[in-house]
Amino acid sequence: MGQSRDYTAIAVLERVESSGEWSAATFTHPKLVALRLRFLERVELGTPYPEVVERVVQVTRSRALVGRCHLIVDGTGVGRPVVDLLRAARPGCMVMPAVITSGQRESLCEGYYGIPKRDLIVGLQVLLQRGSLQIAAGLKYGPALAAEMAAMEVRVSSAGREQFGAWREGTHDDLVFAVALASWGAKKVCPEETGEVRKRLPGI
Repeated sequence: MGQSRDYTAIAVLERVESSGEWSAATFTHPKLVALRLRFLERVELGTPYPEVVERVVQVTRSRALVGRCHLIVDGTGVGRPVVDLLRAARPGCMVMPAVITSGQRESLCEGYYGIPKRDLIVGLQVLLQRGSLQIAAGLKYGPALAAEMAAMEVRVSSAGREQFGAWREGTHDDLVFAVALASWGAKKVCPEETGEVRKRLPGI
């Protein structure tokens, strides 16, 4: 969820299971799990939160997703009121609100997941490096996502803590964090390790 100067971004990841190459050691085909970024959208700056909620619900209640998805909501900046709006709008899926923190450990308090920003960014980087996150060709905001990833930097504060973000003036990180949160959610809901995918599929 964005605010007046930040975009709201919506990302849809599909979790796909497949069989790997035959393993003589285990006499099985290992299960491989990949995440596919199928949909990515930015909501216009200045859009009222009720309209943002309406758009999110349109996506989650689409024929392809209704009853088959989990909604990870970043409540860091906007807090509980917008999360409550989403729940009241009946998105047709489980809502998992999250707060991005500067801490070192994940937490769960009063139904809100506290997720260290470092875990989100490093987790996304690992998925990309292993080929476990595939980005569909032709996404309107695909180039913007790539630019945001390239702009992500880490700084060390005076207290010795790592800070991740796009620090250059005029840059945004909404798309990166939308995809990172969706990736985190996929692993949270289905905690099996995501395996490397060696063959790229058509259109991916």
